[in-house]
Amino acid sequence: MITPGSPALRETTIDGAKTTRWVLEAAECRALAVHRIARLGLDEAMAPYERVRLSPAGSFLMVCVSGSGRMLLDGRWHTVSAGWACMAPPRVPNAFQAITGKKWRFLWARYDEPPFVTPLVSAASPVRVKVDAGQLLHIWEGLRGEWESTRDAQALHHWIELIQHHARRLAEPWRKDERLRSLWQTVEARLAEDWTLKALAHAAHVSEEHFRRLCWKELGRSPMAHLTSLRIQAAQGLLVNTKDKQETIAQLVGYLSPIAFARAFKRWVGCHPSEYRARD
Repeated sequence: MITPGSPALRETTIDGAKTTRWVLEAAECRALAVHRIARLGLDEAMAPYERVRLSPAGSFLMVCVSGSGRMLLDGRWHTVSAGWACMAPPRVPNAFQAITGKKWRFLWARYDEPPFVTPLVSAASPVRVKVDAGQLLHIWEGLRGEWESTRDAQALHHWIELIQHHARRLAEPWRKDERLRSLWQTVEARLAEDWTLKALAHAAHVSEEHFRRLCWKELGRSPMAHLTSLRIQAAQGLLVNTKDKQETIAQLVGYLSPIAFARAFKRWVGCHPSEYRARD
């Protein structure tokens, strides 16, 4: 089992005898593919349940219904408890595991999004957000009930549209605060600048402490972690779509030191920038 602080991740799929799963694949239900949903499901997991995807082809959404587990977010392990949704963008390591002795119930959806499409979850999306897990569970169970009974095409379409609606709403950046929307759009267009916490708070016209609280509430991460997310995703695009040297890319996204850039990139994406470029 992977433990927090492990030096490396490996592609992993472990269920264990005490885990139960319901999974619906796009290959079975073609209506899922309309929204590029590769598969979705509802798991009741117990250790040694574990998943590691080193370079997933699409966005990932998970909502904890009850219990708790661990999920790799922003390059670090976090405990996820009931009432929280977690989101991960494509082509960034995605890993989660059950905690020994605890039952963890969660619903999830995994997307298939080629590099040329706009993914559901982006660097600007929240990484964690509070949700009404009961409402979402009702929708997932509604889809499951229809699939396991009459499989009426219109009813399946109805449930899948509801799932996609809620997924989009959760992944939408800066859902409630216009100050954050305006600020992070500005930052995304000027990543090369030296954005400190003080400068970000000043640009949002709030105190540093209030700005920090806003980011944790709306994005599920600190302001500087969100800045790093924007920089690393921009770097991913430049590595794939240009022939610029890594030193140049580092400067374009706001890193004066190529070493600091490579270190941040590896923690976020799971590999060195040169490995990422060769892989894609």
